[in-house]
Amino acid sequence: MDAELLTRFRYDDYDLKPLGDVTQRTNSAQKGEIEISFASELRYLDIIQVVSDSITRMLNFDDDTRYWVGMSVRESVTNAILHGNKMDEGKRVWVRFDLSPDRLVIYVRDQGAGFDESKLPNPLDPRNLLRPSGRGIFYIRTFMDDVRYSVLAEGGMEVRMEKRLNNKLKSDQEGEANAN
Repeated sequence: MDAELLTRFRYDDYDLKPLGDVTQRTNSAQKGEIEISFASELRYLDIIQVVSDSITRMLNFDDDTRYWVGMSVRESVTNAILHGNKMDEGKRVWVRFDLSPDRLVIYVRDQGAGFDESKLPNPLDPRNLLRPSGRGIFYIRTFMDDVRYSVLAEGGMEVRMEKRLNNKLKSDQEGEANAN
C-alpha cells in the first residue's frame, strides 16, 4: 500500500474535526512525552495504533518488536475501554508514551473501578484454553519487558508497559561487563 493511499485511508475513516482535544499534550508533559486522551470508543484504536507504530519506527525498533509493542498497546487500550470504562463514552482513556534513549514506557489509564490482577484466570489453564477471551494481559506480559498495574487513588486503573531498546538497560550491560 503506497503512502498516499495509506494516508487517505487513515484520514477518510475518521472525522478529524472532533479530534481536536484528542491529541492534546498535558501541561506536565516533558520533552520525550506524547500524551493522548479520548472518549471510551473503540473507533480510536486505529489512531492509537498509528501513533504507536510511528513512535516505535522513530526509535528504530525492528518489525517484529514494532508489531508486538503495537499489539500490547492495542490490547491495553481495548481493556481500558471495554473492561475499565465499560464502553461509557463519558469516561476517558489516556495513553502516554515516554521516550528515552534506552527505553519506551507506555502508560494506559482509564476511569474504571480497577481489578485485582492476582484474581485473573490463568489463560494457560486447560479449562481456559478454548475461551475466546482472557489472553490480552498474558500477551502484554509476554511481549513487553516490564508490566505493572496500579489502581489509582483518584480512581481508575493504570498499566505501565516498558520496552527496552535492545532488551537491555545500560546497567544490565555494565553488570555483565563487570562480571567478565
